[in-house]
Amino acid sequence: MKIIAFLLPQFHAIPENDRWWGPGFTEWTNVRKAQALFPGHRQPKVPLGSRYYNLTEAAVRERQAMLARRFGIYGFCYYHYWFGGGRRLLEKPVQSILATRRPDFPFCLSWANEPWTRRWDGMDSDVLMPQTYGEEEDWVRHFDVLREAFLDSRYIRVEGRPLFVLYRPADIPRCAEMLECWQRLARAAGLPGLHVVRTLGGFPAGAKTEGFAASLEFEPHYTFASGEAPELWSAVPTREGELLVLDYDQLWRSILDRSPHRDGEPVYPGAFVDWDNTPRKGARGQSTLGGTPEKFGRYLARQIERAREVYESPFLFLNAWNEWAEGAFLEPDEDHGDRYLQAVRRALAESANPGENAEQGAPADQPARTPRTD
Repeated sequence: MKIIAFLLPQFHAIPENDRWWGPGFTEWTNVRKAQALFPGHRQPKVPLGSRYYNLTEAAVRERQAMLARRFGIYGFCYYHYWFGGGRRLLEKPVQSILATRRPDFPFCLSWANEPWTRRWDGMDSDVLMPQTYGEEEDWVRHFDVLREAFLDSRYIRVEGRPLFVLYRPADIPRCAEMLECWQRLARAAGLPGLHVVRTLGGFPAGAKTEGFAASLEFEPHYTFASGEAPELWSAVPTREGELLVLDYDQLWRSILDRSPHRDGEPVYPGAFVDWDNTPRKGARGQSTLGGTPEKFGRYLARQIERAREVYESPFLFLNAWNEWAEGAFLEPDEDHGDRYLQAVRRALAESANPGENAEQGAPADQPARTPRTD
């Protein structure tokens, strides 16, 4: 099973964030200022050894790839920010990966096509950077930016076609035409085409649009939006107001009990580490309660089995490698060390050998085998 972990690039300063949030702002700014809002609320999260890294440093990216490979993660899916008219943000890490050819680790891109807002909600109020889509001239310009990544030998492919994820496809006015334009440009670049995947998450996916090869269940947002999650929420009083919380086990049970919505297309299942976006939103956020590395590993092992047997999928998309301000991260922290990463390795071992005890898994000093990239 090829686990692809989403990776957020907002761990380096950019002029726009300096202007909007203050000098030196990165995702670590939100993480550091987080506060516990109720008894037992584990905030702030602290990276192991207080390693508040800068993602523009090559050594940081190498270490991320080394850790991911060691514990069995197949590849990273980096968020890509294109706002139309040539406007990009947070592009430096991926540009450096392409320019230096390092790290030697599989990757793909997800176009996070939503406006940036002061409330961190991707809605249309208090917009800092609007999202536009333009006409064919802009589509061509966008593809020209993506072409170098698509042609990279490390880029994750399906039957030779680069895998490219769209976060909010329903927001794109002429989506089918744009995708057909990109397919023509991909073939002109010597590729057999693109494998474009639409995200099923917290925003409407819209009707099935021609041009998508598959859908992706982005968790836990897909479950939040499925109609099941509202019954599971409860409110915890805090100094800032009531915080919505959800039982970690109930949320995972909802995921594991659900049948995939195929609609005549392949579906790639999702998984999540944990969830707590209060570092960004305070009491306006949501948090799960009761998550542990051991529980995560058991649930992940079951989802891997479902990915293979129910979804018949070669991929499982995991939220996330480093979403520290949303509580969804595999990277080692002061609370758990590398136990979440160890849980991934155990889950992969258990799914490969169902008769073994998931709590045993591979010994801690045994590197996980990395599946061959396509």
